[in-house]
Amino acid sequence: MDLTIRDATPDDAAGIVAVFNPIIEARSFTLFDTPFSVEAEQSYISGLTARDIFHVAVRASDGAIVGFQSMSPFATYTHAFDHVGVIGTYVELGSRRQGIAKSLFPATFEAARRKGYEKIFTYIRADNPAALATYQTQGFRIVGKAERHARVHGRYVDVVIVERFL
Repeated sequence: MDLTIRDATPDDAAGIVAVFNPIIEARSFTLFDTPFSVEAEQSYISGLTARDIFHVAVRASDGAIVGFQSMSPFATYTHAFDHVGVIGTYVELGSRRQGIAKSLFPATFEAARRKGYEKIFTYIRADNPAALATYQTQGFRIVGKAERHARVHGRYVDVVIVERFL
């Protein structure tokens, strides 16, 4: 699939929500449990800080957003974690296994290095082996598992913790 990877803008909110909400509604791929409105997404993107990273994958054939990746500081209450970012990757349900996530990672890694990050960290649902495999192919390693760490729609979910050094 021919893609353009670029920074997200508030004008991308509808496309991002069109990718994100079906993933949330599927109840098996993410720890998010409430769909987002276009207005909420526009507000989120407008409020990004200089250290935030938010990329969209745009399909060349029709200009549709088919995936996105975001990264934010791990913590802002102390400078002890300034070198650590938390990443999330989302690909349109009907477009998985077509290299979209693989295309997003290099752009995010490069932006992360420019912004002073040294380590990327995330949480993956233990019942989502495809996501875990995707992160592992990008050099992430498992550093732990938190049992019953999330409760999504009344059901406890174990979470695998992964990290990658840049």
